[in-house]
Amino acid sequence: MKDCDKSAALQDFEQLLHYKFQNPKLLERALTHRSWAHERIAPGLEESVKHLHNESLEFVGDSVLGMTVAESLFERFPDADEGELTLMKHRLVSAISLAQAAEKLSLSDFLQMGRGEEKTGGRLKQTILADTMEAVIAAVFLDGGYRTAKDFVERIFSEDLQTITPATATDYKTVLQERLQAEKRAAPVYNVVRTEGPPHRRTFHVEAQWDAGNVQGSGTTIKTAAMMAAKLALEIIDTVKAETI
Repeated sequence: MKDCDKSAALQDFEQLLHYKFQNPKLLERALTHRSWAHERIAPGLEESVKHLHNESLEFVGDSVLGMTVAESLFERFPDADEGELTLMKHRLVSAISLAQAAEKLSLSDFLQMGRGEEKTGGRLKQTILADTMEAVIAAVFLDGGYRTAKDFVERIFSEDLQTITPATATDYKTVLQERLQAEKRAAPVYNVVRTEGPPHRRTFHVEAQWDAGNVQGSGTTIKTAAMMAAKLALEIIDTVKAETI
C-alpha cells in the first residue's frame, strides 16, 4: 500500500471507529499483522520488526478490554455476584464477540498482512480478527487514555452490553455438549482437579475433557469453574475450526 493510499485508508477506518487519532501510527501498527512485517526483512532479523506489527498491542488491548467491560458490568449490575459478573464478562470479551465486532467495523478491509497469510484466507480468520480488534482497542487506549478507551469499548459492544443479563449469559456447558453431539462426538466430562483458599473464599479448578483435548477453568463455585472450562473448550474448538478453513 502506498503512503497516500495508507493515509486515506486510516482516515476511512477512523470514521468507522468514530475516533480521530492524535498519533495515526498507533492505528497503523494495530492494523498490521506480523506476516506483513516479517515478509519485509531478511531471515533471522525477525526481532527487529516487533515494533512494526500488532502482537504486543494485543496484550495491552486484552487487559484494557477486560477492565472496561468489568467496570461497565459492575455499574449496570451492582447486585450481581462474582460468578454472574464473570460469566457475562467472559462472554463479552470472547474471541467470538471480538471477531463479530471486527466484522461490523469492516476491519478486515484495512488489515496489512503478508501475501502468504492472505492466500490462506487470513482476512477471514476469526483469531486474526479478534486479535486485531484487541490491538485497535489498545491503540485507542494509548492514544486517548482509559476513559476514551472505555467509551470506545462501550460503543462497539453497545448492543451486547444492552442485552446481556445474568439470566441470559451463555450456558457454555450446554453449548459445548450440543456442539459435540451435533458432530456425533462424545459428551464432555468435568472433574474438580484442585481447590484453593480458605473455606470462606474458595477457588475451584475444574477440568473439561473431550475427545480432542482438555482445559481447566476456575471460579468461586464448582459450577462457575465448570462453565469457564466449557467456555475455554469452545474457544479452542472454534479456533481449530477457523484455522482449518
